[in-house]
Amino acid sequence: MKHTRIHLPHRRGAFTLVEMLLVLGIIGLLVGVGVVSFGGVLEGGKNKTALGHINQIQSAVRAYEVDTMKLPTTSQGIGILVEKGKLKKLPVDPWGNAYHYRKPGTKDKGGFDIYSAGPDGTADNADDVGSWQL
Repeated sequence: MKHTRIHLPHRRGAFTLVEMLLVLGIIGLLVGVGVVSFGGVLEGGKNKTALGHINQIQSAVRAYEVDTMKLPTTSQGIGILVEKGKLKKLPVDPWGNAYHYRKPGTKDKGGFDIYSAGPDGTADNADDVGSWQL
């Protein structure tokens, strides 16, 4: 008895168009998620930088208070700290704006508030970063 072999056509080792589109779609989705996550990390870093500046300014205010036995007034602002040699220069927040000083504070009723207007640049709203967060 003679055996007959059936020859099936060999499938080539290439990917189909559907498989390629599926892989590219998954890669695009992963890259998109990574970019969004990285953006959140950058914003968190800016908040930490602002809090570091605020801590530095707060220390200078306390040094001024020790020397003069009083806190700077709101009208004097934190510019007085440079005039009196407590800071070399005033830092600018990570969003390119000046820091705000208020005495008496609205968050720290007995003392003072030092704060950044945050990412939107508008003071006294929810995205402010301030001494009350230290």
